[in-house]
Amino acid sequence: MKVLIIEDELPAARKLRRLLDEIDPGIDIAGVLKSVEETINWFQDNQPPDLMFMDIQLEDGICFEVFENYDLRTPVIFTTAYDEYSLKAFKVNSVDYLLKPIDPEELKNAIEKFRLFHGEQTDFGKLESLIYQLKPRTKERFLVRIGEHYRSVLTSSINCFYIKERCNFINVMHGKNYAIDYSLEKIEQLVDPAMFFRVNRNFIINFSAIKDIISYSSSRLKVILADWSDQDEILVSRERVTSFKEWMDR
Repeated sequence: MKVLIIEDELPAARKLRRLLDEIDPGIDIAGVLKSVEETINWFQDNQPPDLMFMDIQLEDGICFEVFENYDLRTPVIFTTAYDEYSLKAFKVNSVDYLLKPIDPEELKNAIEKFRLFHGEQTDFGKLESLIYQLKPRTKERFLVRIGEHYRSVLTSSINCFYIKERCNFINVMHGKNYAIDYSLEKIEQLVDPAMFFRVNRNFIINFSAIKDIISYSSSRLKVILADWSDQDEILVSRERVTSFKEWMDR
């Protein structure tokens, strides 16, 4: 399998090469590129690889500029520290979207997914089980402690996950709040991305809990949630506004 790495951070590129070699020593690295311009020029002079690993932010811009300027058909596994581009990524040949630091097991699963759907030969006897293994798991409920008691809260009933005074909480129907042990970064991996969206560093909101969306400034939005009585405003950060609108309009 011929692979092209598009990554402007040398340590990240070295780590990815090492992980790929550990997963399959037969993977051939065709090159490591650092910019949009370099990537476009490479494809003009070379045969397309079987698979690309592509960071989002490169030396001279965003990687999606490559797709805007070149008719690229090569499957892509995105490797990035930014989660807000995931919806856009899946519109351009995306096989998977891995957040840094890259987990070796997630990388292995992404390659299996590529081979499953893009390989020359597919073992259809294993198709159903592989799809099940690669399908993202979503958490159905969270266990919370209330004094001496424990309660299981359905994820669908959670209006939002939030951080306050360095602690993590959930807000549920009727305005009740409970402390939880999960970080927001971990919660993003556990909940259904079709229903939950991280609007800023401190809030992940449930689509079904949105009561209103107000234009807060020229580049920000304010979200009103049902049963949210806290004085803290829920604002969509500037860098997430575009992704938030796409999420709302999917």
